[in-house]
Amino acid sequence: MSTTDLITVDNLVEVYADGTKAVDGISFKVRDGEFFGFLGPNGAGKSTTIKILTTLLRKTSGTVTIAGYDLEKHPKEIRKLIGVQSQDTAVDPELTGRENMMLQGELQQMHGKVLGERVDHLLEVVGLKDAADKRAGRYSGGMKKRLDLACTLVHEPKVLFLDEPTTGLDPQSRNTMWDYMESLNEKQGITIFLTTQYLEEADRLCDRLCIVDNGKIVAEGSPVGLKQEIGADAITITMESSAGATKEATKVAAKQVLSTLPAVVNTIDAEDGLTIYAKNGGIFIPELIRAFDKANIRLVSINVSTPSLDDVFLKHTGKRIRAEELVKQPSRAGFGRR
Repeated sequence: MSTTDLITVDNLVEVYADGTKAVDGISFKVRDGEFFGFLGPNGAGKSTTIKILTTLLRKTSGTVTIAGYDLEKHPKEIRKLIGVQSQDTAVDPELTGRENMMLQGELQQMHGKVLGERVDHLLEVVGLKDAADKRAGRYSGGMKKRLDLACTLVHEPKVLFLDEPTTGLDPQSRNTMWDYMESLNEKQGITIFLTTQYLEEADRLCDRLCIVDNGKIVAEGSPVGLKQEIGADAITITMESSAGATKEATKVAAKQVLSTLPAVVNTIDAEDGLTIYAKNGGIFIPELIRAFDKANIRLVSINVSTPSLDDVFLKHTGKRIRAEELVKQPSRAGFGRR
């Protein structure tokens, strides 16, 4: 990975016709050869951003350059440099795997022996050589995802945009996709821009990432660096409400106790209790139990873990990321392959 910035985004804004601000003044840079990620829940603005960067949606304001080309002035030049895989597979079920790839190559002005050799190579790389001449409609979900990704690579793009590429896949297929994406980045030097709602995916694949929520970037850095910024272990507790006390009243009492303990760095409401960030969490647990016993607050469960990207998201937004299967909704902009 070089230190040259391949993608530069400055104060990007996207406001829909109904007034919804899907992207709210974000700025970031992606280096040449980097595996860069956008991590956040559904509705965070990830897909809208990637549609703008791939020339599929006109931005409201801000500036974007890719490989030195201005997004507004040179969209055709940018399209030649990029490959795009959307959330939904774009393969034609009536064509074979090979025919799908040949068609994409033709659309990129590739022909003859050069195209045929490129398709054969990619079919072998993504593990579809034996199924190359079967109709894509008979492929499994994982096979269709791999074919879709291979189609984006026929013209050897410099930058690959992947919009939640593993959503809906089983764990085995997801791991296969992760291995292949890592290989593309590490062995072929392709710059990858990934959007995801999966914490493990971002943690494993990304050199650097932005955590996004409600159209804004709430944190940016390497996965390791972001987790280290927490500076404490995460302790999640649930409590039994005292007689006559509501759950919220019990939380308030617990927070008052925690505010007196020097090891506590921060306390955030969790769905069924509290998440406490404390230094040396394992050592702190006995002190926590004694303090709660003294205050007549009964603990039901305690869980201690090292900080995760979800803890980073929780710190900056007060809520956790919930990876859910995407619900298909009417699209505001087409996402066909360019």
